[in-house]
Amino acid sequence: MGAFLSRAGHDVTLVDTVAEHVDAINRAGLRITGPIAEFSTPLPAFTPDTLHGTWDTIVLATKAHHTDAAVRALAPHLDETGCVISAQNGLNEFAIAAVVGEARTVGAFVNFGADYIEPGVILYGGRGTVTVGEAFMPQAPSPKPQASHPTPRVQHIVESWRDFDERAFATANIFGYLWAKEAYGAMLFVTALTNDSIADALARPEYRDLYIALAREILAVAQAHGVYPESFDGFDPAAYLPDAPAGSASQSLDALVAHNRKSAKTHSGIWRDLAIRKRPTEVDAQLGIVVRLGAEVGVPTPLTARVVTLIQEIERGTRPQAIENVEALAS
Repeated sequence: MGAFLSRAGHDVTLVDTVAEHVDAINRAGLRITGPIAEFSTPLPAFTPDTLHGTWDTIVLATKAHHTDAAVRALAPHLDETGCVISAQNGLNEFAIAAVVGEARTVGAFVNFGADYIEPGVILYGGRGTVTVGEAFMPQAPSPKPQASHPTPRVQHIVESWRDFDERAFATANIFGYLWAKEAYGAMLFVTALTNDSIADALARPEYRDLYIALAREILAVAQAHGVYPESFDGFDPAAYLPDAPAGSASQSLDALVAHNRKSAKTHSGIWRDLAIRKRPTEVDAQLGIVVRLGAEVGVPTPLTARVVTLIQEIERGTRPQAIENVEALAS
């Protein structure tokens, strides 16, 4: 996103904890590669300890489990009237607001596919929904919140982000998208239990009931918290509800398979964390929070809790990535 916005003339500064990445960007610019765009653009990059100054808009793009530390590091660089936009997976707006305040927290939903390949190089593998909304404006409970005019700052952000993806739009129901991504994200965690691609894993007919049950579990927690989940990129939350027409969930899975077949990013970032980068995933920050929020409202989440355990075992090296893990979950 930073590369696209900078190339379009926006004043962008990058901050990253990986010194080699920062050095490569400062030396030769940030290179974007993949089927959507091939270009390099010069822009300033810093590590947190070398950064000085304040900004009116900060886009937070860390993994979910780094949110608290990242927000505390960026807080001194945020203007008093500025905002932090969460371009992350998960429900991180709450953690951001706990540090900078609700009034300075803006929600965003980004579902494009991208990977860090090497210092200074990012693969932009597939387009996806990009939307922005106020996280802490009064929200109407279910049924679906009515459309409303975006606040001036959300409108400004969306207009800027259209230089990244011209389809970017404002929403009055940002948590509807974020919770829907929680359900889809849980499916991605299951695909990362194996070495299958996202599309191949979701296409396996023998595990379709598992994916459907997992999505239903998480969407039940969302509904209990008064959230109306939104559709995006082939994922239709309504298709997974218990009263949905027969076959609708399977049709949604077919749409997800088709969406992922179009992307050069074949495997999830979760899989890359486990198989390539050998580092902890976002599983507790993304799915662990669903288990805790489910307990608060009396909605059981045994499948979600089991996914968390299986991923953590792979992180510790006590379980290999293999299709047998999905079989264990399904049983």
